[in-house]
Amino acid sequence: MQLGRVILFSLLTATAGWTQVRVELAFDRSLYVRYEPLIATVSITNMSGRELELSDGPGQPWFGFQIQSSDGRPVPARVQNYELHPAQMGPGQTLTRQMNLTPLYAMDEFGGYRVRATVFNKPEQKFYSSSAVSFELTDGRQVWQQKVGVPIGHPDEGSTRLVTLLAHRMPQSTALYIRIQDEDRGRIYCTHRIGRVVNFGTPTVLLDSRNEIHLLQLQAPGSYLYSHFGLNGEVMERQVYNSGSNPPKLQLGLDGSVAVRGGQLFDPNAAPAEKTEATLDSRPVPLPTPSGSAVKKASPSPSPSR
Repeated sequence: MQLGRVILFSLLTATAGWTQVRVELAFDRSLYVRYEPLIATVSITNMSGRELELSDGPGQPWFGFQIQSSDGRPVPARVQNYELHPAQMGPGQTLTRQMNLTPLYAMDEFGGYRVRATVFNKPEQKFYSSSAVSFELTDGRQVWQQKVGVPIGHPDEGSTRLVTLLAHRMPQSTALYIRIQDEDRGRIYCTHRIGRVVNFGTPTVLLDSRNEIHLLQLQAPGSYLYSHFGLNGEVMERQVYNSGSNPPKLQLGLDGSVAVRGGQLFDPNAAPAEKTEATLDSRPVPLPTPSGSAVKKASPSPSPSR
């Protein structure tokens, strides 16, 4: 049985009888840029008063999601068949899982969505669902865009990348995003939330000899964030500069390299730095190609807690 059909059936059974498994779902905000990571945090509590094993049945994953658009249309899963590690839960025990829904479900359209997390209890043949959580997908305001070629020596040499900067208004600030995609193959390599950008500061973008992206943005008065991205969305470098008497600038060298000139490199030992969204060990999560090839994503190991 496919995951989509299983989750729809859960609506009929989740409320039957008294709740032996409590399922809670949360997101960190209610407005996202399309294709950025949508991290769902799911908490599962064993209320049965006995030891409980959550495991897959024949063609039946024990854990999944039911997603609908704002007009009630079910959102299909990109990955129809996958296996989950079983989880052992003692009485009253809670485990927490986090999953990125972006590569798993086809949420490609702008607008609102409603999500429920669902757990299948195999011994009882029952489903337990969380309350529905709503969020909205937007695309922000385009700040900069450039189509570039992939150079010789790169695994995708000969193809192209469309690089777009987007400004997205958050409740208390404006966030800058970078999206890298291959339009010809219909593939999104990343939609990274880079960090805060002030409204009056226009980001500076330079491409080096390999068409990798170098970005300098004013993130606060007197503070600049420098980022270097590869053509597959890899975060190559991130540094913070203070302006001092000579604000930093990006400079293209005669050899095609890009460097930051001016400013003062921020010393992380001098004061706490503002938390940034992407890190050097960030790994882009590419979306499936139109051919329907599955994206394999390892399920996070559960973290039991009392």
